[in-house]
Amino acid sequence: MGAWTVEDLARWDARIRERVSALGLDCYPQEFELCDHTQMLSYMAYSGMPSHYPHWSYGKAYEKLKTLYDHGVSGLPYEMVINSNPALAYLMRDNSLLLQILTIAHVYGHNDFFKNNFTFRTTRAEFTITTFKAHASRVRRYVDMPSIGIDKVEAVLDAAHALSLQCRRNLAIRKLSEEEERDRLAEAAVPATDPFRRIHRRVDAPEPDLRRTPPVPDEDLLLFVRDHNPFLQGWEQDLLTIVHEQAQYFIPQIETKIMNEGWASFVHKRILDELGLPQELHLEFLVRHNQVVRPMPGSLNPYHLGLKVWEEIERIGDDPTPEERERIGPSKGGRDLLFETREADRDVSFLRRWLSERLMRELDLFRFEPKGDDLVVSDVADQDGWRAVKETLLKNVGMGGVPVIRVEDADFGGARTLLLEHAHDGRDLQLEHAEKTLAYVHRLWGHEVVLDTVLEGKRTHLTYGDHGFAAKPVK
Repeated sequence: MGAWTVEDLARWDARIRERVSALGLDCYPQEFELCDHTQMLSYMAYSGMPSHYPHWSYGKAYEKLKTLYDHGVSGLPYEMVINSNPALAYLMRDNSLLLQILTIAHVYGHNDFFKNNFTFRTTRAEFTITTFKAHASRVRRYVDMPSIGIDKVEAVLDAAHALSLQCRRNLAIRKLSEEEERDRLAEAAVPATDPFRRIHRRVDAPEPDLRRTPPVPDEDLLLFVRDHNPFLQGWEQDLLTIVHEQAQYFIPQIETKIMNEGWASFVHKRILDELGLPQELHLEFLVRHNQVVRPMPGSLNPYHLGLKVWEEIERIGDDPTPEERERIGPSKGGRDLLFETREADRDVSFLRRWLSERLMRELDLFRFEPKGDDLVVSDVADQDGWRAVKETLLKNVGMGGVPVIRVEDADFGGARTLLLEHAHDGRDLQLEHAEKTLAYVHRLWGHEVVLDTVLEGKRTHLTYGDHGFAAKPVK
């Protein structure tokens, strides 16, 4: 176990909670569980959950992680935290006392972030563990039923996993039902009798077709297929619901990775600086902290970038330049600005607002792109190139790396052909990935699927049906 006892951890936890309170953090009750490296590998394979439904991909993930760990290619995380109420975190038994102290403080940073950031408000933390357990129980029941079995279950789960992130990104905005959308569109189509009510519509936008399904483009692909494919059986619909619900748990974490890890690093550094650590522990803390937040050549360390931006926000709040004071207003101090940002932003808005030209130069950020078989630097954060570097970063953080695909029509051209639209943002789809994705949609929908996109500047329909995949330019 190392040179510490459970009683030692409890005493340090009590001291850390005092500092958490003094910093004004607002956390769920926190529980810790000790585990060995085998258990940690299992939790990593199951995304931190103590209970998960069976699927071959989790076994594959475990074997890969274990092989890399056994051969010294990669290590294990110091901790894992579940967004639940009470919050649950795992601590490695083999960690030193200082690592446990640092990890406990880091955990409280995540805990505070989970409870207060707006992207997690749709996640009912008190039901996280029970929901995952219920999902696991339902999937195992289908696996054990002779009329269904593991092969049929995994075929649906394979497709659902591949499509699970094709859903709404901002869960804080309530989604209208199709009936509500039709009512809204019908009202918008009639001249308003109230002179103070204005309906905003693009001048060149076509009149809405209230008969079309869906009446407006729908980003929740799995739920649309579940609700509009009449040939799906009840257990298949339930599997799509399960995968969609679990994606809703992970999307806020994807959308706030830089903020969340940076905030936890900011919190653990502040707490350990104030704990009065003995010299031998303080020296180890300096080493461990720098290992966590150091920049990584050729890649982006979210701990490093996030911490630097949070420190910049605190500086702006406490000692702003005249221009910064005009921007944030006269009454905000560093702590208020930190808490306001922690509540109101996700990675894209966080970096857009606070990642300044000066900070980008300090961080030596750059953009690279493929040239033949090599990667070459195309822009650096200098006087001319920093905006291009920042825009590239903003496009790729959070869910930015996942193409936005919307359902446009469930009966395109008749014969129940499903029409999807790719929200093209200047980045073409990779055809290999598009083919596999459409194959999974076709498996669940049961009829031809058409994806409207742009390839090399030309509007193109990618299709998948009984005869396979094809790309057809649209004239």
